[in-house]
Amino acid sequence: MSAARSKASARDTEYARAERAAKFILSKTKLRPKIALVLGSGLGAFADELTDAMRIPYQKIPNFPRSTAVGHSGLLVIGKAEGIAVAAMQGRVHLYEGYSAREVAFAMRVFGRMGMRSAILTNAAGGINPEFKQGALVVIRDHINLQGANPLVGSNDERFGPRFPDMTQAYWRSYREIALAEAKRLGIEAHEGVYAALLGPSYETPAEIRYLRTIGADLVGMSTVPEVIVARHMGIRVLGISCVTNMAAGILDRPLDHSEVLETGERVRGQFIALLRAVIPRIAADKN
Repeated sequence: MSAARSKASARDTEYARAERAAKFILSKTKLRPKIALVLGSGLGAFADELTDAMRIPYQKIPNFPRSTAVGHSGLLVIGKAEGIAVAAMQGRVHLYEGYSAREVAFAMRVFGRMGMRSAILTNAAGGINPEFKQGALVVIRDHINLQGANPLVGSNDERFGPRFPDMTQAYWRSYREIALAEAKRLGIEAHEGVYAALLGPSYETPAEIRYLRTIGADLVGMSTVPEVIVARHMGIRVLGISCVTNMAAGILDRPLDHSEVLETGERVRGQFIALLRAVIPRIAADKN
């Protein structure tokens, strides 16, 4: 390999790409976000509530993948929530869009290089646990990765984290306790459960849902897990919140429709925003 190609290859590492994107974003704002937020299907309205906000389309950020999913605006919003500087993604990318697991989780790399050590990841999920009603908010306790992919496959860059990161506490315990306590204080029905991630984009069959219930899943979706793995690889603490936007296949005797996901997200908008507003300052101050 020539010296020129060697230098180009070195510049094009995942670390270098994340560093370029982080520097670009930080050059556009005086704010220095403390918490990263990923807002899933139908939940992006929270970013519209931020003050002192500036918005960057994903396509303008170097190396940032573009979202094609319905209900995902594809905007990074930097602003303040309850006086805390945050970076909020209005929508994410998914494996089913054709992206690799590394690409799906690339934003977490960027947020880590921006200096953020906390993340709140949200999603729309199908309810498997019959105690979870449509519109319920569920704090994710743990996950089951059935997507057939892991964003850490391949060479490991120690500047990001260790080769074999621990996932015992993938979803930070004190953050979960904060979210459940604030939901109770606000009178919001909230549960805790295990999220199963599948590839998609087709919804699961009733037989698959019976299988997922058997192995301990309370929720099912097509996102979040690659981002959580990369976040924990980098030492970023994670709070995961699912909105049960529909009951999974076979739970109710009717077909599934993505429009139902978006409609339910809109219906719980007020509760979702209130919970995030209550949780963010406490997570920013949390020392556990």
